[in-house]
Amino acid sequence: MRVIYVDADACPVKAEVETVATRHRVAVRMVSNGGLRPSANPLVEMVFVAAGPDEADKWIADRAGPGDVVVTCDIPLAARCVEAGAKVIKHNGEALTAANIGNVLATRDLMADLRAADPFRQGGGRGFTRTDRSRFLDALDRALRLAARDRP
Repeated sequence: MRVIYVDADACPVKAEVETVATRHRVAVRMVSNGGLRPSANPLVEMVFVAAGPDEADKWIADRAGPGDVVVTCDIPLAARCVEAGAKVIKHNGEALTAANIGNVLATRDLMADLRAADPFRQGGGRGFTRTDRSRFLDALDRALRLAARDRP
């Protein structure tokens, strides 16, 4: 059975995941440390893991594999899921694949080093836009179609 795993704690596209999953009739696991409202949708299961760093990531990484789609912006989690054969997309619709995950990990590490070297440097990423939301919907549809081919 195909599953969409969502790293749900700070996910801005939970409603979009549910909409696409319903259209494709695919199960969803919204994984978090708590604080999410349950969905009335029978395809959506809320999975609450123990509090602690990376507990949701561990839960997802232990289960995701060929035929599944993972929605996350956590790059180390994405790398583990790509290695396991799952399709991975970020909230803005960017696909993380075997071809690009190495560069994405290296960039993440470089940016962490730059932030650590200059603790007064502040600023966040750009805001989440309607275009990002639309790009995500298209990317999730595409990822589900590709994952269907990989299903064991």
